[in-house]
Formats: sequence, C-alpha cells, structure tokens
Amino acid sequence: MKQASVRTTVDIPTDLYRQLKQQAAARGCSVRELVLAGAKIALLEEQKPRPRRVQFPLIGSGKRKVALTNEQIYEYIEFP
Repeated sequence: MKQASVRTTVDIPTDLYRQLKQQAAARGCSVRELVLAGAKIALLEEQKPRPRRVQFPLIGSGKRKVALTNEQIYEYIEFP
C-alpha cells in the first residue's frame, strides 16, 4: 500500500540544487529522498528541548558573604 503524500513545488537556487544532486549521487539515493531526510531532521531538531540557561552561582554557600580586600587575603595566604 502506497503512503499518502502531497506534491509541492519548491524553488531551489541552482547552485544548491547541483550540490543536492551531487550529494544524492554520492549517497546512492534520489534528490527527493535527500530533501525528505533533511525535512525530517529539521522537524526533529525543533522537538528537542532547548537547554536551560544556567544561573550562577550553581551552588549557593548559604552562609554570610565575607568582604575581603586583596591586602587582607595576602595577609593570610603566602604567594610566591
């Protein structure tokens, strides 16, 4: 049983079509199959959840913040 399909027309720039034909020949498939594969990939990409932006700090200390100047830090830690 043949799968139902819709015929459509898409204007593809000549240079891009030549690249499609070359790629299809290299893969041993038709331009149609290559275009359908690309459309499926584009649809799958849209279904992937987008990564959330990270909020810093990742782990909060939960303690009071300490305000130290560089000079105060140098008093406690020896630097070469």
